[in-house]
This record gives sequence, C-alpha cells and structure tokens, in this order.
Amino acid sequence: MSTQQFTGIFAAVVTPLTADASAVDAAGVKRQADHIIAGGIHGLVPGGSTGEFTTLTTDERKRTTELYLEAAAGRVPVVAGTGALGTAETVELSRHAEKAGASAVMIVPPFYDTPTFEELLAHYGAVSDAIDIPIMYYNIPAVTGVRLAPEELAKLARETGVTSYKDTGGDFAWFSAVKEQHAKDITALNGWDTLTFAALASGAGAGVWGTASVIPRLCAELYDAIAVRGDLDAGRELWAKIFPICQFLESHNYACGIKTGVELVGVSAGPTRRPVLPLAPEYRRQLRALLDAAGVETVDGAFAAA
Repeated sequence: MSTQQFTGIFAAVVTPLTADASAVDAAGVKRQADHIIAGGIHGLVPGGSTGEFTTLTTDERKRTTELYLEAAAGRVPVVAGTGALGTAETVELSRHAEKAGASAVMIVPPFYDTPTFEELLAHYGAVSDAIDIPIMYYNIPAVTGVRLAPEELAKLARETGVTSYKDTGGDFAWFSAVKEQHAKDITALNGWDTLTFAALASGAGAGVWGTASVIPRLCAELYDAIAVRGDLDAGRELWAKIFPICQFLESHNYACGIKTGVELVGVSAGPTRRPVLPLAPEYRRQLRALLDAAGVETVDGAFAAA
C-alpha cells in the first residue's frame, strides 16, 4: 500500500453532463480540468458529492474517473471518489480507479445503514486488501450518520489503507483534535469551505475544495499565501474575497451552486440531475455579484461555454 501524502488544494470537481443531463459530457470534463489546473490547483477529486455521484450509474462513475484522468494527463494527481452503499461495489469502483491510474481513492462510509465502527473496519479493510493505492476517508456525518471519535478515525487508519481524511463535518474542534493528536496515523485535509482559512492557518497541509473549481486562481493564491509563505496578511485579503462565495455555496445545494459558478465563469458543465433544480434567478444574480466583487470575470448566458 502506497503511503503517498497530498499537499495543496484539490478541487472537488463536478460531473459535466449534456444539456439534457442524460450522459456524461467528455468535452465538459476536459474544459473543467484545463480551467482548474491552469488556475494553479494541485489535484482533482471527481466522484464526490460535488460530482453528484449518487445520481450516476456505476458505468458513468467509471467513465467520469477515466475522463478526468485523461484530461489531467499526469499534470496533477487525481483522487477518485469510489464510495458506495455496499462493500462489493466500493471494491469494484476502487479497483477500476487504480487500474485507470488514480493516485488514491476517496471513500465515503455507506450512507444509509449507518454502519458500526466494526463494520467500517471490515468495509475499509476489504477495499485495502483489493488495491495498492491510498484511501482518503470522506468524513461527512450530516449525510452518513457516521460520527467517529478522533481515536476511532486514527484506529481506522492504523488498521486499514486509510492514510488521510477529508473533513466535511464543520466541527473545527474535532478536526483540530485529529490533526494535533493523531497526525502520525492520518493526514488531515479540510473539506468545509468556510473553515479553509482557519484550517490552513492551523497547519493543515491540504484541502479538498469545491470552490476551487470555480475560482481556482484565488484558491491557489490563498494556499500559497498561508501554507507556503506564511503571509497571514495577504491571506486575509484574499479570504475577504473568497469567504462570501464559500458562504453562499454552503447555503444552497452545493453541486448546483458549483455548476452555476463554473457556468458563470465561462466553463459550463451543464445542468444538475433531478431531483436537484437549477438555482433560482435571484440566487444566480447573487452569485454573479459575489464573483464580480472578488474580481472574477463572469460571462452572460446559460451554458455559455457549451
């Protein structure tokens, strides 16, 4: 099992769809990857919540992983979201991701039956036995019902192939407890948009961030200012522009917000799949105004880059 550790900002990417949302759009994937990588972002994470993975078929999930790997073309690492409701499908998707060239997989706990800790050990252990690339644990308790103690997360890492975790829990004290007390077991990656500044300033070396799909340059500059140069003054100036956008996105369906954002900056990814509806016109106007205030160039028209 590889022990590769990730640093920098990894963009939680959308799954581009055709205009009728019936299929994955290969050209849209290339458009997203080029936009994000050109903006200085350090990695891509397809197949997560931002990628609407619960609305995709298994074949579509595999195809999306393949397309992002092709589009990245080795320029940045790709961490494929492979979590599923059952262990067998999670193993299948994880094996596929490894074979396709993913640097790691991100696995959310099965999110309907709320597994016990012993069941989680068995679930992640089965994937660990099946692949030789690292596993990123996706901590998002609001939708999984799984709330591990910091000590349990560390034990999961010691006993399986989990080497890092994306924290989308919103509990900064919990995040800090894992990062400060269990760093030898597991690497902390922030995954809660509005806590990005705090996480980087506290020493987190990486984050998985959907906003980086919309405003990659600003997000990369924030990381450089805080995590690389230690310039908190420059970081605060950037965060004053970025935070209102993050706050907005956390107030709406996240995948829909990100898809609206990439459309507004000229790299459309098509619609979301039902039951998620488009943002109402007044919210689109709000997001455009926030992007304009941050100095980000926006475009007019629906699916402008399609």
